[in-house]
Amino acid sequence: MLADWIAAPLVNLDAIQARHDSVDELVNHSQLRSDVRSTLKKTFDITRLLARIATQRTGPRDLQQVAHTLAGLPMLKAKLAGRKPKRLVHLESHLHLCPQLRSELEAALADECPLNAADGNFVRSGFDPDLDALRELAAGGKQWILEYQRRQMEVTGISNLKVGYNKVFGYYLEVSNAHKNKIPDDFIRKQTLKNCERYITPELKEYEEKVLAADDKASAREQLIFHNLRTRTHQHLATLQEVALAMAELDVLASLAELAAVRNWVRPEMTDDSVLRIQAGRHPVLDVTLPQGEFVPNDCVHSPESGMILLITGPNMAGKSTYIRQVALITLLAQTGSFVPAESALIGIADRIFARVGASDELSRGQSTFMVEMVETARILNTATSRSLVILDEIGRGTSTYDGLSLAWAITEHLHEQIGCRTMFATHYHELTQLEESLPRVANLNVAVKEWNDEVVFLHRIIPGGADKSYGIHVARLAGVPAAVNERAKDVLAQLEIDHRDALDRPTIAPPQGHHPAGNGTYQLTLFGFSDHPVLSQVQSLDLNSMTPIDAMQFLQRAQRELASNPVVKS
Repeated sequence: MLADWIAAPLVNLDAIQARHDSVDELVNHSQLRSDVRSTLKKTFDITRLLARIATQRTGPRDLQQVAHTLAGLPMLKAKLAGRKPKRLVHLESHLHLCPQLRSELEAALADECPLNAADGNFVRSGFDPDLDALRELAAGGKQWILEYQRRQMEVTGISNLKVGYNKVFGYYLEVSNAHKNKIPDDFIRKQTLKNCERYITPELKEYEEKVLAADDKASAREQLIFHNLRTRTHQHLATLQEVALAMAELDVLASLAELAAVRNWVRPEMTDDSVLRIQAGRHPVLDVTLPQGEFVPNDCVHSPESGMILLITGPNMAGKSTYIRQVALITLLAQTGSFVPAESALIGIADRIFARVGASDELSRGQSTFMVEMVETARILNTATSRSLVILDEIGRGTSTYDGLSLAWAITEHLHEQIGCRTMFATHYHELTQLEESLPRVANLNVAVKEWNDEVVFLHRIIPGGADKSYGIHVARLAGVPAAVNERAKDVLAQLEIDHRDALDRPTIAPPQGHHPAGNGTYQLTLFGFSDHPVLSQVQSLDLNSMTPIDAMQFLQRAQRELASNPVVKS
């Protein structure tokens, strides 16, 4: 059930709050939580048991486990009685005790039951008088056989004579070859072995028939009792299924409450508005796996005022991916019904959570890594709504730099203009930080670092503003890339950074149509660098010495008309 809840989180505010109410009750009442969890530990996987019962594959031990599980229900019902949360009241009402079935199973089944009914001896003595009589007859016959062996040893003087049994010959007297001369006349040879002979007597044969007949009848009687018990349990299948669902939900709620109490998670405040305010949020997995206090908490704020699209830049290994994933996981946990790892959280319910992270190909389907990335991105752009939560990690890295940056730029604009959903975009394309100037609901964040003695210290703290470095070369050095390669990379990086900035040290990318920074006019049309207007090319090709004044005037008129229809690009 926990897996089902995580795979299908709730989107209804009342349903989410009903789960939170139940978890809250179990968090605040530690004795209740402890009693529920300890009682559930003594029960069995009743869902699996019911599946075996429904398919006629059950054995005596399965029925015994159903009885043990039913025995724990009175305690659970008593603990849940009078609780205020609606879900706990509902669960208490569905913990059907089935007292008649439980009583019959406990009375019929022995304390130790085999897996298979064919193994026998699982019905408790005193439950069925007919079975007890047959068992007594069989046991008495066996006792007689032991006494018969003792008497034959005395009469014949054969000290190692013994009575044995197998399914082919039944009971027999076995005598070693050393005592063959002591065999009485009434011994009838049944089988000759290498070192001994096996015999039968009329008296032994008579009692063999009594013992085996009693055993067979007792086994048949026991199988009939088992069949009746299984049928009775099957008649309660629908009721027991309600019990199984109630126990599973109670188990999940109690486990979520235990986690919240032990890890100091808090109840999130839920709303239908498209907002997200998390204070000191933590990654639910890393917060547990890392040593205590090592994980650095971070805030996250999504709102129309503060920004619906958060562009997170910063160094490699600094925690950008961790940050966007922890926000998505906190949202998922909240809508699952769980408390969340944070100091406080206001969660606007997301209709869907989209994640475009990681790098993988699907070669069997003819899709490269970049193709898979674009297919997943297309799914987001075509299906996300204004209530969705989208996390993007390094869109566009699977192709050339210019292609990737162009796609990342256009995707961000589309999310801003057409969808308007809460988006977190972790990227190394620092040029994207310029979008904060032209798109009102875009905000820049970066992961703080500290440079000291040519070393980089990752602070794992998310702060406002955009980063201008990724420190990828530093990470390469940490990974063991040769020093000569790193030094050459620094030289190449310095030259590239100079080549792709304009005179005012701005990235050479145009803003989206209709969103021009105030007073800056229209930027160039190409992605990087300024393009010459066609009129400039014509001016450069003029031969002024051969032109007359009227020729110059006509050229200026043509240029003016062309500029009116296609404005010159300002630098």
